[in-house]
Amino acid sequence: MQHRRLGTSAIVVSAICMGTMTFGSQADEATALRVLDRSFDAGIDFYDTAETYPVPPDVKWAGRTEDIVGKWLKTKPRDAIIVATKVSGPSHTWFKSPKRSGMTALDRRNILTAVDESLTRLGTDYIDLYQTHWPDHDTAYDETLDVLDELVRAGKVRITGCSNETAWGLMKSLATAERLGTARYQTIQNNFSLNHRRFEDELAQVCRKEGVSLIPYSPIAGGVLATKYSNGARPAKARFSHYLELGGRQAAMAQRFVNDRSITAAERFAAVAADHGLDPVTLAVAWSKQHDFVASTIVGVSTEAQLDPIFAAADLILPDSALDAINAVSREIPYPMG
Repeated sequence: MQHRRLGTSAIVVSAICMGTMTFGSQADEATALRVLDRSFDAGIDFYDTAETYPVPPDVKWAGRTEDIVGKWLKTKPRDAIIVATKVSGPSHTWFKSPKRSGMTALDRRNILTAVDESLTRLGTDYIDLYQTHWPDHDTAYDETLDVLDELVRAGKVRITGCSNETAWGLMKSLATAERLGTARYQTIQNNFSLNHRRFEDELAQVCRKEGVSLIPYSPIAGGVLATKYSNGARPAKARFSHYLELGGRQAAMAQRFVNDRSITAAERFAAVAADHGLDPVTLAVAWSKQHDFVASTIVGVSTEAQLDPIFAAADLILPDSALDAINAVSREIPYPMG
């Protein structure tokens, strides 16, 4: 398993990170624990969760995923595992968190409350990477970065990162940290896949120039790149099948991932994979981590059967012929997710 540094920090992680957002909903506890064990045995030492997980976000089970991860952590040497989790962003913007009665914010009270609750659920006295789950661009970054720096100095958090940020927001946060003399964001966790390459437009340059690492999520585009939604299929128990039934925000999200252009692109990428003797999932994960600004690609599963094609990408370097064919599809079908 390849290993890479998170930003300019002292932390080095496996090039694949196991995401846990399905644990406690799509994947029951027993399945989740088996997935975690198999991932560890495969050489994955980096695990990502959040206080709002599992998905879809719901007050009745928010925090359950951290409970499961915490139970598993007790079976492994703590210093052998790099744990990442997230504090909810503000609930008055695009999404209302199920935590703290839907009154979350990136202020001192919310962050201090959230980190202590996460530490308790995880059963540990420190978090390796603590991330803001989504930003608030109308609120000063000063308070957020100041309290996160306090957590670093107190030893509750080793390094900090952001998620779902823009190029402006990341640069603003870095400039603020430099002005205040606080710990800065070492990572950014954003959507990045063969079907969603917008990170390359501006944010990749910020990461390269400022020494921030992308830890991309949804490298398989929520299963679309596995071609599970091709030909109008709506697989039972699949996340976007469920989201389309739920309506509202979840359905809107699903329609962004599952549409005619994204499915056509996925089928074209699957053909590239076949030409190179690869599973389409293996191709997608390998491509995601084969960028100079990426430290570790976050994958997610709901069954053990989904693990093998992911593990097959661990040390895979795609040849130029595959990269050229991928780029040709992206030129013909640019931005299939909009």
